[in-house]
Amino acid sequence: MDKKSFLQAGHTPTLLAAFLYFDLAFMVWVLLGPLAVGIASDLGLSHAQKGLMVATPVLAGALLRLVMGVLVDRLSPKKAAIIGQVIVIAALAYAWAAGVHSFSEVLVLGVFLGVAGASFAAALPLASRWYPAEHQGTAMGIAGAGNSGTALAALFAPGLAMAFGWNNVFGLALIPLVIVLVAFCFMAKDAPDAPPPKTVGEYLKVLKDKDAWWFMFFYAVTFGGFVGLASSLVIYFNTQYGLDPKTAGFFTAGCVFAGSLVRPIGGNVADRVGGVKSLTLMYVLAAVFLAIVSFGLPEAWMALVVFVGAMLALGMGNGAVFQLVPQRFRKEIGVMTGLVGMAGGVGGFYLASSLGYSKQMTGSYQAGFLIFAALALIALIGLTAVKTRWRTTWGAAHLTAAKI
Repeated sequence: MDKKSFLQAGHTPTLLAAFLYFDLAFMVWVLLGPLAVGIASDLGLSHAQKGLMVATPVLAGALLRLVMGVLVDRLSPKKAAIIGQVIVIAALAYAWAAGVHSFSEVLVLGVFLGVAGASFAAALPLASRWYPAEHQGTAMGIAGAGNSGTALAALFAPGLAMAFGWNNVFGLALIPLVIVLVAFCFMAKDAPDAPPPKTVGEYLKVLKDKDAWWFMFFYAVTFGGFVGLASSLVIYFNTQYGLDPKTAGFFTAGCVFAGSLVRPIGGNVADRVGGVKSLTLMYVLAAVFLAIVSFGLPEAWMALVVFVGAMLALGMGNGAVFQLVPQRFRKEIGVMTGLVGMAGGVGGFYLASSLGYSKQMTGSYQAGFLIFAALALIALIGLTAVKTRWRTTWGAAHLTAAKI
């Protein structure tokens, strides 16, 4: 990639604003995961309830991404992002002031935190619309690296909860959220060539295209694996190895940082060698690492190493998927970002909740990990089946300047 041409091609302040907004939104989206040990202890939750608690914001975020995608196309990415962040700030402020006293109240808060997860559907189109096809992987990777916010939650939330109480963490989170929202309002700018709003019927037409379903499935595995693990690993390290919440948070943060920071690299590699080649390797590696960890490694540090490997593969896979999506659905990028992001969240909900149910029903997390590893292999088979058609139709050299 020509660094100079990339910097000249788009709007750097908007790209940075998209990253910051995405980063802080993702931080609060998975906040219940790093706080789960304390919440579960105070509210007396079972393994299944803990799994459902951390999975609820993921599912809510998945479904709301479609709504956010519609708002992006009907209003603009910037306006949609501001609306979503104000809702999240209000929900956290209420939870902090009124307190959370029951499992049902935790689930309600989780639904509102799902609005933060929907930020994906605003941040990525905000950045994407400024950049040409040959720089999509890099631009989307940089904006998408905001999923490193999940690592910030794991890194700081458990320690803050031990010092101030887990409920007060909701109030502390408001400080960076408000600061970034103000900065976003000044830095972000909507691209001038945004497509005109579409009718509901036009949105539904996208679902008639089988490529849309393939991308949804591919991202359900890569991003679903990433966010499912990000939401669950504090509980996993605490339950499986007896680590205290703060140490479990550090272990989780290490895994999540790995997966987050390589997302731009995954996008850039996909720009260079093609998204299909990159994604093929990532599925193989993710399946192998998840299968290994399912057997319950004897030491926590061993599990950490394997989880880092899995997160590296999944993170780069996220970047590869979104190197391909804007090429195939350039005019429908807003709604496709919502649809694909929704599928990714559904995958994360499945993994996070299945780990809790697997532990409660079998006494082990193995089944949950093995089934998701199998899904990665199924995605690999699907990608192999469609790659020739893609390369000879919309991915043909005379139709796009980028590699697929």
